[in-house]
Amino acid sequence: MQSLFQILMLLLDVLWFFIIAHVIMSWLINFQVLNLHQQFVAQVWHMLNRILEPIYQPIRRILPPMSGIDLAPLVALIGVYVIRIVLVNNAAAFY
Repeated sequence: MQSLFQILMLLLDVLWFFIIAHVIMSWLINFQVLNLHQQFVAQVWHMLNRILEPIYQPIRRILPPMSGIDLAPLVALIGVYVIRIVLVNNAAAFY
């Protein structure tokens, strides 16, 4: 069962990294540091959107519109961190 705990923690770490990468990449695209006409940048951006959009979509339905500011990644990061806390506090159930 310990391996299940470690796999769950690894998946949450990877999700955390993807969300942070998506946020940073969106800033760089908006400030025109990165260009979506470059094939590699467009592929990475499309991959991150495909992975994270199913997570962001329910959050965006609940959050009120904030005039151009998307708080879905922040809420998703908080959710990932809350899940990590719950798993760590209940780690004894995995042993």
